[in-house]
Amino acid sequence: MGLLPADPSVAVQNKLNLRILQDFSGSNGSLEKGSHLLGGTSYPGDRSNTDHQGHSFKHQEAEEKIVWADRSKLAALFDHPLYKIPTPAVMAKDKLFATNAKAKFQLKSSRSDEWVSGSMADMALLTKQMSKDAYPPWLQFNTGINRYELYGRHDPTRHALLEDLATQQIVSSVQKPGGTQLKIIMTFPNKGKALFKPMKQTRDQETPADFFYFSDFERHNAEIAAFHLDRILDFRRIPPVSGRLVNIAKDIRDITTDLKLLKTFFISPVGNVCFYGVCSYYCSTEHALCGKPDLLEGSMAALLPGEKLAKRHSWRSPWRRSYSKTKKAEWELNQNYCTQVRQTPPYDQTSRLLNLIDMTVLDFLMGNMDRHHYETFEKFGNDTFLLHLDNGRGFGRHSHDEMSILVPLQQCCIIKKSTFSRLQLLATELYRLSDVMRESLATDRLSPVLSEPHLKALDRRLQKVLAVVKSCLRNGEEKGVLLDDQGRQQAVTTSEQEKETSSAA
Repeated sequence: MGLLPADPSVAVQNKLNLRILQDFSGSNGSLEKGSHLLGGTSYPGDRSNTDHQGHSFKHQEAEEKIVWADRSKLAALFDHPLYKIPTPAVMAKDKLFATNAKAKFQLKSSRSDEWVSGSMADMALLTKQMSKDAYPPWLQFNTGINRYELYGRHDPTRHALLEDLATQQIVSSVQKPGGTQLKIIMTFPNKGKALFKPMKQTRDQETPADFFYFSDFERHNAEIAAFHLDRILDFRRIPPVSGRLVNIAKDIRDITTDLKLLKTFFISPVGNVCFYGVCSYYCSTEHALCGKPDLLEGSMAALLPGEKLAKRHSWRSPWRRSYSKTKKAEWELNQNYCTQVRQTPPYDQTSRLLNLIDMTVLDFLMGNMDRHHYETFEKFGNDTFLLHLDNGRGFGRHSHDEMSILVPLQQCCIIKKSTFSRLQLLATELYRLSDVMRESLATDRLSPVLSEPHLKALDRRLQKVLAVVKSCLRNGEEKGVLLDDQGRQQAVTTSEQEKETSSAA
């Protein structure tokens, strides 16, 4: 019982885990105990070179660097206790699709390629039946969605789905209707679908400073990077996205039934296959997308269940920008704007506002100014996560940090304690955000997904998020700024379990 671990890396992990968890515990003085985690950002009363018992960290940090030199930072991050905090138990009513163990889903042969439950079998021509363990990855992903997350932390379906997105044969390609820029819906033989966004900028190109946010390009690599960042932050609110090299002749032009899209294909003067589609922005010969000679990079995002199966509610963000070249939004003029927001449903429920702050942190780290709306699944009402969709305008300018994105956090001065603790962890050298992002993105087939300046910008912006929270803590009490979301979730889960037990009895 009293023996030290045989592996020195275990001892190092345990020391760091203890310090992080002391901060997460909510005990008195927790900020002081965990303040050294901020890596250059300290709190009032911080003793940056010593722990709360006055011991020097200098020798210990050197020891940790040696022990961890050859270890995967990403694996260590996901093995950390902060990434093992249990999610609430999922009750039947918390599942997007509640089915019993014997239920089967069928794939119907139709242009919509929707999947339907057995109770709708008489409404469709069925071509195949399968048990749940035989579902293709996209169907496993869809049926695994619940009130708290799109996919589990260690759900093997994610790996299989990413592989399908990158390698499955493409049997259909049609342009997605609506939207300001070109997007294509692609279908696989197993009836899975993906949203393809083609490459419009190279890795080293920055969005010109004179561009308005609403006329910026949508970048394929931003969609890929956003998925990885969302997972590293432990949100898991972006559907899986994989990079893919697509043959735009064989996989789009030659198989599409979309005549409007087909008419936009042409051969360039140097013999490359090009097209531009039909949309509001950048769909013209001057902005054509060209292969080399027919291969083009793009992002492939797993699609969520269709609206007929799982309705989603679209919410206008309270901090939506004006989308005007001259006008400012109300939140830009009123520093007390959050007080007004917190009196308006659904933001009078703290959980909704905390989820919006999570999204704010994600957007700031990416530099995404284009979050005008967000969505939730209608089935779960107001007590659920926000879907972090459409992230193509992130990662545009690595040389600029757009502080206005952080205004919701600055004005409301609240954040989930779990989110804040993970941000602290990602600011330490052993779990540095840029390092774990680099490692995570290296698994994508289009690696490197982000240029080094964009990765370095993540570390710089993370320090600015922590600095805003520091300012909030200086001006208010810790319990009013750092909200214990885990304690609330556990209480709700216990209550729901008791209700289900009593009803069953």
